[in-house]
Amino acid sequence: MNATDGSERAGPGSAGRITVERLTQYSGTDLDDLCEATESAIVEGGGFGWLKAPPRQVLENYWKGVLLVPERRLVVGRLDGVIAGSVQLSRAPRNNEAQAFAGTLSAAFVAPWARRRGIGRGVVSEIERLARELGLVVLNLDLRDTQRAAIGLYESLGYRRWGTHPCYAQVEGRIVPGHYYYKRLDDQRLGGPAS
Repeated sequence: MNATDGSERAGPGSAGRITVERLTQYSGTDLDDLCEATESAIVEGGGFGWLKAPPRQVLENYWKGVLLVPERRLVVGRLDGVIAGSVQLSRAPRNNEAQAFAGTLSAAFVAPWARRRGIGRGVVSEIERLARELGLVVLNLDLRDTQRAAIGLYESLGYRRWGTHPCYAQVEGRIVPGHYYYKRLDDQRLGGPAS
């Protein structure tokens, strides 16, 4: 599915066609592109948990595994056809009926060479559309305090910070806080205003 068809353009002085799609299988150079984008994001400090790039086989196995998990969906953003970022949506396991209305947005990143072009906004918006289609009414996420650009993006998209963990992660030998966010997607089922 091509959700963003070039409507998000590159910043001043640069060009590029941005597309966003739900990925259910890899074809062509997708897996290699995804691993390379992941490695570059990790090196720049936005590797969704990894602090150092793992061996390529570990990354390939990770990304292959993402598509195998029934409760997980993957959305990717492309710059001129090359995967440059992604985000994942996880639903509660089937035995957790009490939280079946909510999903978790995780592992979001955009490669440094593709940032500030709308890819992050595009993949998150597509995850929100997918979540609504699946009947989810709340999305949750958490971020390290060091991920300032991501915090700004989520807050601009209406995610509300509900808490902070003062000892969330350790980065370069330093303990850093982390923040927890949620966004209501549909106020009809839960009552009250959506946020």
